[in-house]
Amino acid sequence: MIIGVPKEIKDHETRVGLVPSGVTGLREAGHEVLVETHAGEGSSLMDQEYAEAGASILESAAEVWQRADLIVKVKEPQKAEYGFFRPDLILFTYLHLAPLPELTDKLVATKVNGVAYETIREHDGSLPLLTPMSEVAGRMSVQVGAQYLERPSGGRGILLGGVPGVAPGNVVILGGGIVGTNAAKIAIGMGAHVAIIDRSLNRLRELDDIFSGQVVTLASNAWTISENLKTADLVVGAVLIPGASAPRLVRREMISRMKRGAVVVDVAIDQGGCFETSHATTHTEPIYFVDGVLHYCVSNMPAAVPHTSTLALTNATFPYLLELANHGLEGACQRHAALREGVNTYKGYVTYKGVGESQGREWRAMASVD
Repeated sequence: MIIGVPKEIKDHETRVGLVPSGVTGLREAGHEVLVETHAGEGSSLMDQEYAEAGASILESAAEVWQRADLIVKVKEPQKAEYGFFRPDLILFTYLHLAPLPELTDKLVATKVNGVAYETIREHDGSLPLLTPMSEVAGRMSVQVGAQYLERPSGGRGILLGGVPGVAPGNVVILGGGIVGTNAAKIAIGMGAHVAIIDRSLNRLRELDDIFSGQVVTLASNAWTISENLKTADLVVGAVLIPGASAPRLVRREMISRMKRGAVVVDVAIDQGGCFETSHATTHTEPIYFVDGVLHYCVSNMPAAVPHTSTLALTNATFPYLLELANHGLEGACQRHAALREGVNTYKGYVTYKGVGESQGREWRAMASVD
């Protein structure tokens, strides 16, 4: 199989879908790898390293897309890439289609087989290709939030850890999954007062044990969220329904009652966001204000630390990529049920329930598509 690695073109997206060691692995398995020139430079991976690993370095994205049987990326295709779509092309990347009906339309119309990292689910319920970027984004959310709480950045002028004689900042984390847990680790490390709100009492018990009582754990409901937002300096949105739109847990009126200069970081923005006031931003223009509350809603947050993020991501994606290359989409899905969960579009149909329901469109199980 021919695997193509184009350079990412989303705003400030400097991660890359494959590292040189992955090229070596694919070549040893008998596959050909095409890499667009400079694709890895943003992650401190040079063309020479890819060439030494056995990749062919191509000058244009168009040639990579046209020659490849399988395209491996990091982020969803941008409008400038829609023209490269064609029937039976396998696209392996983060798709986050629920809030992107236009992209869904294009994938369906061109019969691209879209395999989404974020919906590949193993038999134990884990989401192995979402986990590494959730870890990065969770840790970054507090780091970024602390920066924007500084007065020159637009915030209240709060030092999260406080100092002797001055209380620390209040961090509220909505969701106790991987993002929320990693956010809590950093917030506790900075010395902040931390509360985690989650709907699962069992998960709250686990978090209480994990953090040895260093965080306040609260059962999720509208009143609890509203009351805690009133005293919050930093709120991290960390809720997830795999493949579907994120629930809007925070309403506009809750935002209006927050402190002026407080910061919200919506890590769920890839799936539409969990704040009613959220809309996707970029690393070029990362923030905006609603009712005096600073919103940071960058949809590719881990791209700010691309070397770390690329290595973490490709550690997780490569075994699945090799499976697709060795056995083709249908064969790999027969062998590995988790990969079947990742197929969001197939032969002109939406094949993932969460996407279909979020967009109000018909969907079909992959096995039922002729």
